[in-house]
Amino acid sequence: MSVEAWIIFALFWVVFVTTPGPNAVNCISNGMTLGFRRALIGVAAILTQATLFLLLSAAGITALISASPGAFVVAKFCGAGFLIYLGIRGWIMAGTPPRVDERPAHFVYLRALAIATINPKSVAGYFAAFTQFVQPDVPVWSQMFVIMPTALTLTALSYTGFTALGAGIGRAAMGAVFNIWVRRVMAVCFIIYGALLGASSAPGRA
Repeated sequence: MSVEAWIIFALFWVVFVTTPGPNAVNCISNGMTLGFRRALIGVAAILTQATLFLLLSAAGITALISASPGAFVVAKFCGAGFLIYLGIRGWIMAGTPPRVDERPAHFVYLRALAIATINPKSVAGYFAAFTQFVQPDVPVWSQMFVIMPTALTLTALSYTGFTALGAGIGRAAMGAVFNIWVRRVMAVCFIIYGALLGASSAPGRA
């Protein structure tokens, strides 16, 4: 990958990981309820998903999924249902103070991993990256030595920032009413993302 191509890819990835989506909402929510340090477990889950998707994309799996309408429809509606469920549950639980001791590290990790994995933005983004920036006349795996560190570093910085934002909001929330309404906004975002996911089409299809 040339320097020019790397710069273009890096700029694309910055936009990709800083555009608010389900991952960002979850990081903000974790930061608010868990504090910055504990919420970083969620960022680790997102990096796990990113590493997996990069490797799968390099192997051509993402292209296979996007080319299969049946597989995409199943994944799309499963993901939509999960996000809507999280949103409804978050709205209902907004008035209940979060109890950190009931949210062990593995729960935070698995929840963040599930949200990151079913996020349609991930499939579309990785597909776009590998169709636009990978040079077909150069071995893919040799290009991964440049692509993966760049993508993972930018991803970590972005979602760590969202987590810090959530932690800051949590510290700034002086009253229970503020906390409730911020948590409800986060819940509505999950519902909206789920609805958009259910109505979306496969990348490259009308």
